[in-house]
Amino acid sequence: MPSVMSSLYEFGEFRLDTQNRVLRRGEQAVTLTPKTFELLLLLIQNAGDVVSKDDLMRSVWSGSYVEESNLTQTIFMLRKALGETPEQRYIVTIPGRGYRFTLPVSSVSEDSTGSASASGRFRTAQPSVATAVPVHSYGVYRWIIAGIAICIVSAAALLAYLRWSERRQVSVASERRMLAVLPFQNLTGDPTQEYFSDGLTEEMIGVLGNLDPQHLGIIARTSVMHYKGSQTSLDQIGRELGVQYVIEGSVRRDSKKVRITAQLIQTQDQTHLWARQYDRDLKDLLAVQGEIAQEVADEIQSTFAKHRPLAEPPSTFSPESFEAYDLYLKGQYCLNKRTVPGLEQAIDYFQRATVKDPNYARAYAGLADCYALMGGYSGRPQTEFMPEARSAALHALQIDDKLPEAHTALALIVQNYDWDWQTAEKEFRRAIELNPNYATAHHWYAEHLMWRGRFDEALRESERARELDPISLIIAADNGAILFFSRQYDGAIAKWHSVLEMDANFPRAHLVMGAYVEKGMFAEAQADNEKLRPLSPVSYWSTRAYISGRAGQPQQAREALQELLRLERSQPVDAIYVARAYLGAGDKNQALAWLEKAYADHSNELTTLKVSPLYDPLRSDPRFQDLLKRVGLSN
Repeated sequence: MPSVMSSLYEFGEFRLDTQNRVLRRGEQAVTLTPKTFELLLLLIQNAGDVVSKDDLMRSVWSGSYVEESNLTQTIFMLRKALGETPEQRYIVTIPGRGYRFTLPVSSVSEDSTGSASASGRFRTAQPSVATAVPVHSYGVYRWIIAGIAICIVSAAALLAYLRWSERRQVSVASERRMLAVLPFQNLTGDPTQEYFSDGLTEEMIGVLGNLDPQHLGIIARTSVMHYKGSQTSLDQIGRELGVQYVIEGSVRRDSKKVRITAQLIQTQDQTHLWARQYDRDLKDLLAVQGEIAQEVADEIQSTFAKHRPLAEPPSTFSPESFEAYDLYLKGQYCLNKRTVPGLEQAIDYFQRATVKDPNYARAYAGLADCYALMGGYSGRPQTEFMPEARSAALHALQIDDKLPEAHTALALIVQNYDWDWQTAEKEFRRAIELNPNYATAHHWYAEHLMWRGRFDEALRESERARELDPISLIIAADNGAILFFSRQYDGAIAKWHSVLEMDANFPRAHLVMGAYVEKGMFAEAQADNEKLRPLSPVSYWSTRAYISGRAGQPQQAREALQELLRLERSQPVDAIYVARAYLGAGDKNQALAWLEKAYADHSNELTTLKVSPLYDPLRSDPRFQDLLKRVGLSN
């Protein structure tokens, strides 16, 4: 590798100033996180050579335990910062080995006046060749259903191609292929129809995920929506998501006609394997849908002997059913925002969908998800939401007991509210059996295993979720939680830092405070807690009391506890926050009393009792052991 070292490097339109740690494109500074800067520096210092993944991880994360996903995420951020395009390549992935910087790099020195002059040039690298407004007409509702049916045709064509490819190449017959459905483009000219194009994307993911999970893995919605409106090249998407194929699609309509296009593309060389365009009169779409469903069933039967049978859509639909589906799409759109206002709006849409169609199982499953998540996102007691969540999940399963979303929602409810760990595991495993490509089921099951102290299994399940949803911040953050609760604090900090580098305000990654405390890094923990003060005063004062107590500052801990108690008298507060503050203040009796209140309130935070270091000072107390037994975590 080249041994030339310099404080300034130039490549293309860029200049990297290592002394001031600044990257400039012309006169414009390019924002880089510290790890992204270090990664870029190492790559350009070895321009033209392959730098192995191990070397990159050892150099950039020296002294820390990290996984390859940290490197993948940082490469992703670097490519975005550099603005790579198909015509302008900087970093090439060498499968199984590492990465190579492909552009010529010049080292530059500065004289005493500050002007730069070329002092040397690296060996020239060989460039790589890279090849929510309602729809108000019955006809438009027909168009929506037809769009989904066309997605199913696309799925069948994809599977036909993959089977043909496997017959030609026996050596890869057992390989599991990965595919991403990119966000469908809304070409209607109406931005209020984004919920529909997003819904069409999600429907396509669901259809493909159920067809042949053994041979075909489908990337989850969270990761593909990252590319909505993006100009990222297909081969880069292939590298970042680890997929061999993508499906692109678009929808356009006018008052009488609808046009839906779909195409399957191989990411490595961007070969278009097939493309179909459907032009239909709106009035004919119901009849066409039945024909498409039959065509799909016949084609899949001839290409995959072990395909999952598709449920035939009904031959006729009432206007109410169309409206229910439209409301369901809007509900999913709001649910995916993962905010309290978003969840509240989603509940409204799902409830209206069930009024329009009382037998709409998926709308009830959506309701169950919203209610099950609301307590955690709002900080309000679980007793406000979980009975509604349970009712919705059970109703969904009564209508359709093969709906994986409903099984997953029920698993979360009986785990977090009833502490029925056996039923929860059975429901999680049933959801995964029904759809092995359902990333959320793998993700929540990994958490379930973590709470029970089965850390090796939890990490394996978390990796399955990450494979299906590689850019998901919540999956990455919860992977850090598994490391934290298994007492791997350095690894947890590195994982959470990688998430915070991508989104400094991502709440789950601020669990890094707990790892800081366990390592005695109290100043860092308090500084991180300050960032959350405007977002959640309750969490802030609870955490401040705990950190202060662990740092040997009893007066500060008591003051923070009193601030929290003042808040508790004026608003609903999860008792677990008060218990944590009392632990910081050194009052174990009060901490145990508030844990009992949390038990009476069915706080979902009690799932952490077995594994959290927070409760280590209480483990020898018989009262804590009795509570642990009642929560089902004593063995």
